[in-house]
Amino acid sequence: MTTPTLLSRIADRIETPDLRLAPTAPLTLPRMKTEILAGLTVALALVPEAIAFAFVADVHPLVGLYAAFLVGLITALIGGRPGMISGATGALAVVMVALVADNGVEYLFAAVVLMGLIQIFVGLMRWGKFIRLVPHPVMLGFVNGLAIVIFLAQLSQFRTVDGAWLPLTDIALMLALVALTMAVIWGLPKVTNVVPAPLAGIAVTALVVIGVGLNTPTVGDMASIEGGLPQFHIPAVPFTLETLQIVLPYALILAAIGLIESLLTLNLVGEITGQRGGASQECIAQGAANTVTGVFGGMGGCAMIGQSMINVKSGGRTRISGISAALFLLAFIVVASPLIEGIPLAALVGVMFMVVIGTFAWNSLKILAKVPRIDAVVIVLVTIVTVLTDLAIAVVVGVIVSALAYAWQNATRIRASTYETPEGARVYQVNGPLFFGSATGFVEMFDPENDPARVVVDFAESRVADQSALQAIEAVAAKYEAAGKKLELRHLSRDCHKLLNRAGHLMVDSDDDPDYAIAANYGVRTGILGGH
Repeated sequence: MTTPTLLSRIADRIETPDLRLAPTAPLTLPRMKTEILAGLTVALALVPEAIAFAFVADVHPLVGLYAAFLVGLITALIGGRPGMISGATGALAVVMVALVADNGVEYLFAAVVLMGLIQIFVGLMRWGKFIRLVPHPVMLGFVNGLAIVIFLAQLSQFRTVDGAWLPLTDIALMLALVALTMAVIWGLPKVTNVVPAPLAGIAVTALVVIGVGLNTPTVGDMASIEGGLPQFHIPAVPFTLETLQIVLPYALILAAIGLIESLLTLNLVGEITGQRGGASQECIAQGAANTVTGVFGGMGGCAMIGQSMINVKSGGRTRISGISAALFLLAFIVVASPLIEGIPLAALVGVMFMVVIGTFAWNSLKILAKVPRIDAVVIVLVTIVTVLTDLAIAVVVGVIVSALAYAWQNATRIRASTYETPEGARVYQVNGPLFFGSATGFVEMFDPENDPARVVVDFAESRVADQSALQAIEAVAAKYEAAGKKLELRHLSRDCHKLLNRAGHLMVDSDDDPDYAIAANYGVRTGILGGH
């Protein structure tokens, strides 16, 4: 099953039929209404997330809310994918907590500024394209692991401030309200799409709680969100080498985690909305957003897959939805905090539970027994590591395991068939790629002691890929030379046989050799291939 097929099925689950709009859909009044309402829905979902992640990082809730506003606004304006939502995230917060505990919040602001500059540099160097090296099984593990992380994060809403579980009656009431919210989100699109289903779910549940007078936790029970506009503030840290040594390791880790999560979210949203490209632009946007956030008292952030899925489900397809979400969030902080603080947490938990259902790649469970075993292992491994550690580690582990598996599979493909020519020469017809993984197997295929005086190695069905391959060819040539026998190579790249001729061992028949080039100049510069 191909990547578009699986991701399009994810889209089938999270989009209502009339929301399948092209990225360039005309901006009509109904579309504007949909985009703005989608932004309002996202803003409501951002509030408890930003507060919770601020608590994780051990900073004031407004530090998280300002980050959600600034990062969300700037990435919505200049990001690489319209429809994506960015803000304060848990993946970054768990890294920040140690820096804040050891050095204080001002060092966090300095690290966020440096993190942003690093991300801008990555974007300018166009390194965002390397996200293409993330295999599809890693992508599936990413969405599955993140769905589980989002689910587990909602469980904190069923606890008190000191971490104890709420009384069973309170939990039962919250679960009933969560179910009500989910039912509205599931059922409303079957009747009408005038209002985004998540927004309607929040509104219905809030009205029930207020109308009946139910005593259930609200946003205000987490923390007050009342505040003013973010103020320009250069981090109050000494600008010394010692400060740089403190913040640089954190900045590098934060930049890497932020870019990995953002670029993977960019790919997922792109599959759903039918858009391509924009990786380098997204890196620059994330960097600019974090640099600005660091000097306005924010904790930094990156793309948020949960809120991005809410936006997509609500019909957000343009930059307007992301801009609206950021402006609504600022309005909540400055003028509407009493109203927002009265929203029941159960309503927002219900929205996030629907996000979990829509994000998890359920088809990946069906294909585990059908795909190659190593792909199934990678899917499960990345999912588990994402839950137990963080996204960046999970993706790196998944890519490494996939790369090693690929190298091993190709290493086992090297083989050779032999035959004798009328002139008495033995011909080895090599099949399969010759690279560092298959170099040892290549050397072991030959029998210099028992072969005739003339041996021909035909690379017509092979490809010499790297310096290790050249070294292996030279090692074989040295063995035949020591045995007093002549070795000829055919269908070898011209670059390759020139290097080998310099070693002084080989006679190469180049009349039918191809012109493809290989990355082998390293061997000449270092003298590795000419040292015999």
